[in-house]
Amino acid sequence: MRVPGLRVKLMDYDIEFRPSGKKVKVRAGLPVLDAARRAGVPIPTRCGGKMGCLMCKVEAQGEDGKKLSAPKEAELRKLGSLANQGIRLACQAKVEGSVTVTVPEDRLKAAIRKQLEAAKNCDNDDTLW
Repeated sequence: MRVPGLRVKLMDYDIEFRPSGKKVKVRAGLPVLDAARRAGVPIPTRCGGKMGCLMCKVEAQGEDGKKLSAPKEAELRKLGSLANQGIRLACQAKVEGSVTVTVPEDRLKAAIRKQLEAAKNCDNDDTLW
């Protein structure tokens, strides 16, 4: 319902993505997935933000979790016990305050990083002899 002469100022909030440290200012109600795209932060998704693939998990711990919209029943069912650990689906969580969100490392990248670190440690041990 529009009231003539009444102007509503929409709030802008800062959202920071970790571990990249990228920040962007967004309007209240914008899904975290859209905010990430604006900030140039890759969050994987196959379903186009329709909660079908569960790939867009992000983490907002403690007070930051309260600065996102409350999860709806469907998201809670999809996440199960992860919802109690501060995990949200970026396509469903909407910004309601300035917030810091952690984007988990891609599993494949994490596995490669661990292998490279292990190889580096082995190389360092060989140099001692």
